[in-house]
Amino acid sequence: MKAAGRSARTRLRDRVAASDPGLLRLTAGLRTVGAIALALGVLAVFEVDVKHLVAGAIAAMVATFAIREKEPVPQAVTLALGLPVALASVSLSTLLASRVVLGDAVFVVLIFSAVFVRRFGDRGTALGLIGFQIYFVSLFVGAKVSGLPGLWTAIAVAFASSAVVRFGVVPATPPRILSLLRQAFRARLAQLIATQLDLLDAGPDAIDKTLERLRDGTARLHETALMIQSRLEEGTPDASTARLVQRRVADAEIAAERLGLLLLTARSAERADTLTLHLPGAPAPTVGRSPAPGEATETLRRDLMALRTLVLRPPAEARGTALSHLRNRLLGYRDEENLPEATAAVQDVFRGIGETARAVMGLRIALDGPQDESDDSPATARSREELDAEDAAIDAGEEGAPEEEQTGLRRPTTRAAVQVAVGSSLAIVGGEFLSSQRWYWAVLTCWIVFINTASTGEILVKGYRRLLGTVLGVVAGIVLAGLVGDHTWTAFGLVLVLIFAMFYTAPLSYTLMSFFVTAMLGLLYTLLHTYSTSVLVLRIEETALGAACGIVAAALVLPIRTDRRTNELLGTVLERLTDVTEGAVDQLSGGPEADLLDTARELDQALGDLRAATQPLTHPITPLRARRDTAQYVVALLETCAYHARSLAATAELLPTHPSIAADPRLRGAVRRTVRNIETIAAHVAGEDTGAQVETGPSIASLLEPDAAGVPRYGRITGRVLRHLERLDEAVVGLARPLGVSVRAPRR
Repeated sequence: MKAAGRSARTRLRDRVAASDPGLLRLTAGLRTVGAIALALGVLAVFEVDVKHLVAGAIAAMVATFAIREKEPVPQAVTLALGLPVALASVSLSTLLASRVVLGDAVFVVLIFSAVFVRRFGDRGTALGLIGFQIYFVSLFVGAKVSGLPGLWTAIAVAFASSAVVRFGVVPATPPRILSLLRQAFRARLAQLIATQLDLLDAGPDAIDKTLERLRDGTARLHETALMIQSRLEEGTPDASTARLVQRRVADAEIAAERLGLLLLTARSAERADTLTLHLPGAPAPTVGRSPAPGEATETLRRDLMALRTLVLRPPAEARGTALSHLRNRLLGYRDEENLPEATAAVQDVFRGIGETARAVMGLRIALDGPQDESDDSPATARSREELDAEDAAIDAGEEGAPEEEQTGLRRPTTRAAVQVAVGSSLAIVGGEFLSSQRWYWAVLTCWIVFINTASTGEILVKGYRRLLGTVLGVVAGIVLAGLVGDHTWTAFGLVLVLIFAMFYTAPLSYTLMSFFVTAMLGLLYTLLHTYSTSVLVLRIEETALGAACGIVAAALVLPIRTDRRTNELLGTVLERLTDVTEGAVDQLSGGPEADLLDTARELDQALGDLRAATQPLTHPITPLRARRDTAQYVVALLETCAYHARSLAATAELLPTHPSIAADPRLRGAVRRTVRNIETIAAHVAGEDTGAQVETGPSIASLLEPDAAGVPRYGRITGRVLRHLERLDEAVVGLARPLGVSVRAPRR
């Protein structure tokens, strides 16, 4: 019974870890709700009025979510600096409340400054956010000069409560967050293997849904790997450990993705290119019937289940002959003589299982320390020796060259500050016409739509989502306000629930977050005895006005068009793709070692930025259907390119220490055409009128120099590299047509 209970708890923990990597959303929600609850409790002891309770609750929320640093000490410094900023902001707002024109002018200056100081990093962003939001709090509660001492007290209590909860009740140190992210990576890896097992057995009716789950699982695993990458510097004791963890996470991610491709190939009529390729209107892969029962199929099913067990088993339970037997059997598939009798495609799957098992063992050693070696088979011992040799070769790497810093109005923070100041000025004027008391809602919306956006299209989409969430939230606010009535503490309890939901869903859906915010405001208006249906309708009007002002300012004042933004990011992706491909092939050809994993992660980050920037083009409401399909097509092809480049980098990283991988100098010549094509497309995207064309020609494999008999000579690893290069070359040529680059047919 105890073992069953522990197993159930472990499964629940893994599901939670997989759904919320690092428990970052849960931590944000608990911290914010805890800080607000503590502030309300302390203020209630002093029997302050509802107005100060509301001010304290909002200030506690702001003091908690504004802090973005990862280390506790910088967080404490920012929180300490934020208190005087908050006190100065609320005092300024209260003192200028009776001087409308001067107060509005100061508010615009404050808004400009709050965005401008984002150039100073997380601390500048936090202090600017605190200054703006606390000014807004004063307007929201209708603060008077006579009530300033009470507001100061409420804000001080709120900041103290935020500090207590952050550092005492819900602490989250970088090593702990990294540990939780590692757990999430294991859980998502196990889920992906379970989906791959479903792919093995899926019938014709279920294959499409299974493939979609496989794509989603692969993308979620990749997302977690990037999150780990972003936390390594603060969460590990030294650079060497960080690089070791980075290497092992990348190995496991790529091995698992390749295993899914091999399974899909074993069930498809043709070799699968990539799991992430889902072009608009493209036919689904031709997948045959589920494999007939047989010894190879049953063995494959059993070994996929064993692989999932290896991933999930906690370190404390990882000892014993049974688990060692599983590990030894799976690693044995790395030797040709241990492969079962089956078709070539199915044998490739067994090889993929062996490589994934090796990656899982390396991940265990990197995350949990040395493992029990008493039951190692020769294949396991050899894999362990390879991992030890790779670990010894890992060093701290070198610092990259600093990026060129933009100045003046070219600097993003300066441009955004000017834009939001102009938009806020329009919102103040327009908001005053709608309501002389609630005009600040328009300003708040204008401010928010500029946060974390970089183009006019992004602002348009964010404004639309905020308006939609606000409309739905108004309906919920009317219902909740009617249910709560005059029950003050019931209303505060619901406010806490809505705030938790707001922070928990914020990274998932901006519309949902806006819904919870608006529903919460309906309750706050009830507490302040200013609630009415007309007030909530006015909230919709002010929100629409603020979004419109933000869009107008973004479109007319120092605009960054969506096309320009996406072209810049596309150029960066192509540049990173060239770096990864050239670096990997150069190392595979016998060139010097390079920091390929960091370069590959830079490619992933650039592609993620491009994917986010194309959201305005691919949004369902866009009327430009052809443009939407083109954007989706280009991003999908770039995802294909990134997968093959990432796989090349991972193979090249093994070269110095892996005895079965030898450098092949012929590869350097095979990649030249692909690199030239990438550079040609990049030049076209950058607006350079070079007149160059993308070249097509013989297959990459045929470009290798043959032996004396005219037959190409290369081993299995070189063959794998050639397949990646071939698919990369095809995807790059595919990019040319939607981007308007002419393609030159091969000469005959």
